[in-house]
Amino acid sequence: MTKFLLAVHVLAAIVAIGPVTVAASMFPPAARRALAAPGDARAAETVRLLHRICRVYAVVGVVVPVFGFATAGQMGVLGDTWLVVSIVLTVLAALVLGVLVLPRQEALVENGGTPAATARLAMVTGVFNLLWAAVTVLMIVRPGSTTGA
Repeated sequence: MTKFLLAVHVLAAIVAIGPVTVAASMFPPAARRALAAPGDARAAETVRLLHRICRVYAVVGVVVPVFGFATAGQMGVLGDTWLVVSIVLTVLAALVLGVLVLPRQEALVENGGTPAATARLAMVTGVFNLLWAAVTVLMIVRPGSTTGA
């Protein structure tokens, strides 16, 4: 059962979190291009599509911690420091995405914006991506794990 839960957890992370991080990273430059060419329907549609990808996969991404908790419970590591730190970083990443990235994307999609707004969005998107990178490293290294890694 542990192997199944772990496989679903890892696959969900790849399929759900990967697209969010890529689309979120692509959004600020695409928004800058759309702002520079207000009449370019293709540029505007690209921005809308990237925002939709972020929204949809953010919701799908809820599966990742659900199966993560199930896996950790099966493995008996719920109290391990590396996992607690991963959980805290995951919550922070979710908050950055839900409170900072998605609303700023929405504002740019709906109202346009300025290059400065896209730069600020790029910064918070970078923070989101760094948080996920840290979680990924912790999931691989798992300090104190029994795998010897």
